[in-house]
Amino acid sequence: MTIPATFPANMTSERKRNITGIIQQYSRKLLGFIRSRVGNEADAEDILQDVFQQLVGNTEPINQVSGWLYKVAKNKITDRRRKQKPASFSDMQTPDDELDFDWASLPGEADDNPETDYLRSLFWEQLQDALDELPPEQKDIFVWTEMEDIPFKVIAEQTGENINTLLSRKRYAILHLRERLLILKNELLNE
Repeated sequence: MTIPATFPANMTSERKRNITGIIQQYSRKLLGFIRSRVGNEADAEDILQDVFQQLVGNTEPINQVSGWLYKVAKNKITDRRRKQKPASFSDMQTPDDELDFDWASLPGEADDNPETDYLRSLFWEQLQDALDELPPEQKDIFVWTEMEDIPFKVIAEQTGENINTLLSRKRYAILHLRERLLILKNELLNE
């Protein structure tokens, strides 16, 4: 596995060689350590990249490189767990949440009759109206991840935005959409 390192322009070539050597020496073992503690390969590679980016940006002397790398990796893993990155709209639901809405509860194509056609069109109309109320950044991230199934990593690469920023925008979008769709749900249930 190759970890691309972007070095600051003012960094000496000796320091670049030292950092490159550290990356080559520790990347495989450190990736194994991280992989054993996170859910998937992509997250493990992202965390490893973050560790090496912190190494590149570090200006303080490091006495025990190995210990420092593993400590930073542990901290990055902990940070990622605290943020509890939701995978999708449905994953953000909690059992005791009044705003609970289940995508899967929408009538499917097999349930075709005039009533379900009307409910389905009403839902999509309300969803579109709620999406239009969002700031463009929140609307885009929701549409890209939920409707177009584009991974956060790809969106981050294309937009130049930090993944955590994208996650935050999606969270705000979901909270707004849930609130709006709860209104529709309550109106339908109370009729």
